[in-house]
Amino acid sequence: MKKLLKFNLVILFLSFTTLSLVAQEKQDNKLQKSAEVLKEFAAMKETIPQQLMEKAEGIVIVPDLIKAGLGIGGQRGKGVAMVKNTDGSWSDPVFVTLTGGSFGFQAGVQSVDLVMVFTKGSILTSLAKGEFTLGGDVSVAAGPVGRSSTASTDTQFDAEVYSYSRSKGLFAGLTINGSKLAADNDANKAFYNSDVTPSSIFSKNTSSDNADVVSLKKAVKEFN
Repeated sequence: MKKLLKFNLVILFLSFTTLSLVAQEKQDNKLQKSAEVLKEFAAMKETIPQQLMEKAEGIVIVPDLIKAGLGIGGQRGKGVAMVKNTDGSWSDPVFVTLTGGSFGFQAGVQSVDLVMVFTKGSILTSLAKGEFTLGGDVSVAAGPVGRSSTASTDTQFDAEVYSYSRSKGLFAGLTINGSKLAADNDANKAFYNSDVTPSSIFSKNTSSDNADVVSLKKAVKEFN
């Protein structure tokens, strides 16, 4: 009986360890894809204006956001959020989810890479209090493009969030008004191996030495 109990405990331990490693790998992959999205955006002829990135206090990257519709559309994706520290460096990433829907005639499935630039970092730090609605709780505008030119549509960058997307599928354009942004608590716990909160990740004094986190921070910094 004791041997059987010991065997079962070993199996249980190995199962938890395996699940932990799988979860860690999943989050590492999300970080890698997010860094790739930023690098690809930076290589585009028309991209996020430098002036906007200099003013940015936060950023959200959602690789492979899935949008599907047949009369009523919906979108869902997982990504990362980061805020700019007072010294100009960027915080460790908080894993987030983006969900929402839109109405209108549409058909097809599309995968897009989405980047949202926040001019107020306090909006992202409020994730600790729960989800918020883009276009409802905070103002969102389609992001102007141009490497060094100011935006002709909004030279003061008055919106709280500017969204950018690169289409890979059947839809032309992306509407995120009404979408909800929330912290992915399970992903954060799996990656950081503790019951962390978005505010504790954003504000902690020490930075993660994870290679994928370092690479992502470098990709964000290269936009400035």
